[in-house]
Amino acid sequence: MKVLVAIDFSDVSEPTLEGVKQLLAGDKHEVTLLHVVAPDPAIAGRPIVLDPKREKWHKELKSLQKMGNFLERASVNITPLLLRGPIIQTVLAHADEMKPDIVVVGSHGHGATYDLLVGSVSAAIIRQAKHPVLVIPMPKSR
Repeated sequence: MKVLVAIDFSDVSEPTLEGVKQLLAGDKHEVTLLHVVAPDPAIAGRPIVLDPKREKWHKELKSLQKMGNFLERASVNITPLLLRGPIIQTVLAHADEMKPDIVVVGSHGHGATYDLLVGSVSAAIIRQAKHPVLVIPMPKSR
């Protein structure tokens, strides 16, 4: 099975990986752990170049690799991938390119009011994805 897992390094990332590990137990699978970094801000159409981002990207890639090690213990072939772009569009574009059997995202469970005002990445991916989507909610105990 080919699986795309979108990771945001928040508190919901660990339960998402645990859910993926349970889902894929027993067989050999190909999993891409994807983290999308939002584009740099711009002023009057000109990008602001923030050099410390390079160090941040390195740390985020290391974090993805560490998360991948957690899944590799479950007979899963991992590809960590760090992309830059608008989060929802970048996840969906990569899913279209990868053609996974399933896309896995975590949900913070903020509630309808928060989602209405701020938006929900997982809800947008569900609405727009061309592939099946599994949403793993944040456990109630957190």
